[in-house]
Amino acid sequence: MQAAKPLFDYPKYWAECFGPAPFLPMSREEMDQLGWDSCDIIIVTGDAYVDHPSFGMAIIGRLLEAQGFRVGIIAQPNWQSKDDFMKLGEPNLFFGVAAGNMDSMINRYTADKKIRSDDAYTPGGMAGKRPDRASLVYSQRCKEAYKHVPIVLGGIEASLRRIAHYDYWQDRVRNSILIDACADILLYGNAERAIVEVAQRLSYGHKIEDITDVRGTAFIRRDTPQGWYEVDSTRIDRPGKIDKIINPYVNTQDTAACAIEQEKGPVEDPSEAKVVQILASPRMTRDKTVIRLPSVEKVRGDAVLYAHANRVLHLETNPGNARALVQKHGEVDVWFNPPPIPMTTEEMDYVFGMPYARVPHPAYGKEKIPAYEMIRFSVNIMRGCFGGCTFCSITEHEGRIIQNRSEESIIREIEEIRDKVPGFTGVISDLGGPTANMYRIACKSPEIESACRKPSCVFPGICPNLNTDHSSLIQLYRSARALPGVKKILIASGLRYDLAVESPEYVKELVTHHVGGYLKIAPEHTEEGPLNQMMKPGIGSYDKFKRMFEKYTKEAGKEQYLIPYFIAAHPGTTDEDMMNLALWLKGNGFRADQVQAFYPSPMATATAMYHSGKNPLRKVTYKSDAVTIVKSEEQRRLHKAFLRYHDPKGWPMLREALTRMGRADLIGPGKNQLIPLHQPATDSYQSARRKNSTPAGSHKVGKETTKILTQHTGLPPRASDGGNPWDKREQAKAAAFARNQQAAKERKDAAKGKGPKPARKPVVPR
Repeated sequence: MQAAKPLFDYPKYWAECFGPAPFLPMSREEMDQLGWDSCDIIIVTGDAYVDHPSFGMAIIGRLLEAQGFRVGIIAQPNWQSKDDFMKLGEPNLFFGVAAGNMDSMINRYTADKKIRSDDAYTPGGMAGKRPDRASLVYSQRCKEAYKHVPIVLGGIEASLRRIAHYDYWQDRVRNSILIDACADILLYGNAERAIVEVAQRLSYGHKIEDITDVRGTAFIRRDTPQGWYEVDSTRIDRPGKIDKIINPYVNTQDTAACAIEQEKGPVEDPSEAKVVQILASPRMTRDKTVIRLPSVEKVRGDAVLYAHANRVLHLETNPGNARALVQKHGEVDVWFNPPPIPMTTEEMDYVFGMPYARVPHPAYGKEKIPAYEMIRFSVNIMRGCFGGCTFCSITEHEGRIIQNRSEESIIREIEEIRDKVPGFTGVISDLGGPTANMYRIACKSPEIESACRKPSCVFPGICPNLNTDHSSLIQLYRSARALPGVKKILIASGLRYDLAVESPEYVKELVTHHVGGYLKIAPEHTEEGPLNQMMKPGIGSYDKFKRMFEKYTKEAGKEQYLIPYFIAAHPGTTDEDMMNLALWLKGNGFRADQVQAFYPSPMATATAMYHSGKNPLRKVTYKSDAVTIVKSEEQRRLHKAFLRYHDPKGWPMLREALTRMGRADLIGPGKNQLIPLHQPATDSYQSARRKNSTPAGSHKVGKETTKILTQHTGLPPRASDGGNPWDKREQAKAAAFARNQQAAKERKDAAKGKGPKPARKPVVPR
């Protein structure tokens, strides 16, 4: 992998003399206090401004400030006019535009396309503070405000929409966001390298349209530059139909066949000597090779071509061997340079060591920002994920190569939290990242790593070239919890349990010292079909981790629980798969209070499956096997009802489905049956969602009695709950319902003179 210029090796811009600001200014008054007459760069963001390294605008703003630039912030502007976009004046270099830490559509809408009632990145959790497709709207308003100021587009929304992409909310393929936003350049992935390079060049007087060689950028051009070798993507992964070879022994009386042969032109003499032409090999000139993807018009009209383009895009994501991509949009091309070179440990320390205030901007007063409240006592120790889960966007944005901070940098940040952050009680809420236990885990061979094109290092099994040593993470945990003033270090990030079981010492360390009563992990499903489409390990890996977890929990003398998470309606999931998952949940004593349904986020591999019905994990053709897709609202509701098998509201749907599937044997009051035969009275059940937690209790599994666990709150069962009243209550209701029905029948028959008058009153369940 080629070397990159270190972030801290650039010469500082002249405005360095102003020094770092307590907060990046959000008003002209703050600029005046800092002695600024103007901003060099203005960042427009859809999130409230929190000066913390978990927020994108803070990282990019502080990084540019460290380069000597004066950076202002326009957070959650009123997008109805250009006025808010002019409140800091005209920037000298460019506007940096981002929708925020989330895609604005995912931020605003649920997986069922319903508008969310809150926004975690807004003061007070108030919804409606950002528009749909915020990057587009903000960019257009910036152009209205100052027509000639360059616009640099970034953030996760831009990153995942940089190519022609399927949009779940409009159910169609949209253009690259760069086309619709009227921006000048797009930075994708973690953009520290690209933003510094672009800012430095603009400060030297370069034109934005001339900056075309920075990795991790996308821009518009009209032709392939001289010296580049263009390869059609269908030569790499042919998606089309293969025409049959015409029989050379044609009947000369068949005029149609003769016409075909005549159109082939003169036949060359195979014995004739020919000049050998040596063509340039794409392998020899990989850094000057660009792959042409099918145009936006073609992928919009052909879902198989869309899946093909998605597959090629994901094959070209390794910074060590990725080639440039290009895709035609009408009369112009959108060009995508290879991904950025991952940051070194020294650079990660540099980025996280900048002078963050670690609190929201004072302009918000005492209003709480939910996303900040969640992370204010947490520390990010690494970036990236090599899991490659098809429904997840982490690898598309942060890459598959893990970028680590040093232990010294992490310890220093914990000490800052201890000494500076208001309300610290001695508990670090998380020491993690995209995946908690990938810290300092990488390929054993840099050469193999730079040449690898696999989408995952842990599927279908752990790659033999992957170093699974957790010793650095164990040492970090021990150093962190030994700090004076730190009472507890919790691990709240997602845990890759199939990786953790490779290091029993790590599992013991985790379970003994860093679990706060419960540990959330995500097997996502129990059945092979959906797990293969997700690129997740089989449920056996979960069982192995569970045994280790329970063993070390018992040895530590603690009461701790695993809380597994599952996905409904993922591509590759059948009704039978969800039924089997529901049976597994009931058999293991789990009840999901809230259900996570598959959400087709832009550019994800699973989204390509959802749109095309094909599997881009393998070569895509028109004849390749179809993937089971759950699209109808009715079937999505059914899959969620299976996950919430205990909720009476879903029982009518489940009874109908089980009968249709030939599994009516699962309807009844037995312990091995899934749902009761009869529906309870409507006023006798209060939704678990409404109560915010499901009553917990004991549950018989084989010869052992385990405790019912809930997924919504993740809280351990209450010891005071005693036995589980749920099964007994439902059985009693069903029996009472049957007696009432019988009593009503007897009264009816008696009224018609067909039988004796019933001697007893109907039973009313309490």
